[in-house]
Amino acid sequence: MKIVHFDRKFGVMKIHADTLDDLWHLDKVIAPDDEVESHSLRTYKVGTKEEKKSVNIRVKVERVEFAKTANRLRVLGPIIWGEPEEYIQLGKYHTIDVGQEDTIKIIKKWKNHEIKRLEDAVKESKKPKVRIIVLDEEKALNAILRSFGVEYGAEFYSSGSKRDENFDKTQLDYFGKIMAEIERQPEKFVVAGPGFTKDNLKKFIEKRKPELLKKIIFESVSYAERSGVNELFNRGVIEKIMGEERFEKEMKLIEELMVDIHKDTGRAVYGVREVRKAIEAFAVKKLLVLDEYLRENNEAEGLVDLADRNKAEVVIFSSEGDAGIKLKGMGKIAALLKFKLIE
Repeated sequence: MKIVHFDRKFGVMKIHADTLDDLWHLDKVIAPDDEVESHSLRTYKVGTKEEKKSVNIRVKVERVEFAKTANRLRVLGPIIWGEPEEYIQLGKYHTIDVGQEDTIKIIKKWKNHEIKRLEDAVKESKKPKVRIIVLDEEKALNAILRSFGVEYGAEFYSSGSKRDENFDKTQLDYFGKIMAEIERQPEKFVVAGPGFTKDNLKKFIEKRKPELLKKIIFESVSYAERSGVNELFNRGVIEKIMGEERFEKEMKLIEELMVDIHKDTGRAVYGVREVRKAIEAFAVKKLLVLDEYLRENNEAEGLVDLADRNKAEVVIFSSEGDAGIKLKGMGKIAALLKFKLIE
């Protein structure tokens, strides 16, 4: 993502989206009644024929949809400006499709957390992405780290078992599929698993494509499942490899919150009512809030603004990550406190 221009006084920000992750971030900051302007196509009727005309168009936002599978962000609303004027009908509804490599202009009253999100997205775009494979001798699970969470992809299976006389051959075929996936993708890989399977894969690649080892880091985890991917985050492996702190930070914060609640230390609260009391008492050290809740709930917006003014650190959790799912189950908002509140 690139912030091409930002005028805070007039609320105008021009943004160039580079990746699918950038579209996800834009989905989180564009809200109803904002104005969005971009290049688009508009159907124009000439006699009985309809033609697509290239236009610059601005809509007043009514709905935003992040279509991850289509690699598009769709912004729907009535037209409030456009050119050439002969192809524009003010008040008519139009959907602006925003894709990777597109530039849009957003006009709105910007909140501090929205600006920070996009500034962080610019920083994230400069970091390499990492793919993860967790495997044992039967199955390999493929995942990629994105800004909106861990996205799981293809799984690879070995068709043999140790009791089969052709086990060695089926293992080589299995390793060949995994090696082809690593070779096909441009990102770095973390390959992890229990036992010796990952070590045998390393030897297999070393014999056939030793240059691939430059883009692979081998690690041990307890299970070749999603829990194995989470284990890499919990141990700080992903942070070490790519400098990605966000998801590890979310996992550590939610674990710290749950420990404090379980031990009844009085240094953690959750739910709107308790969090508000803590913020108003200047007791909040870190405010944890789910992104979807922040977007949909005006009260959550007010709590974030108040916490920001009271010098608390605000951490916005992705609703698609494991930590975000846990936070959702705790009322979508929680806080770690500087001191115990007196009833």
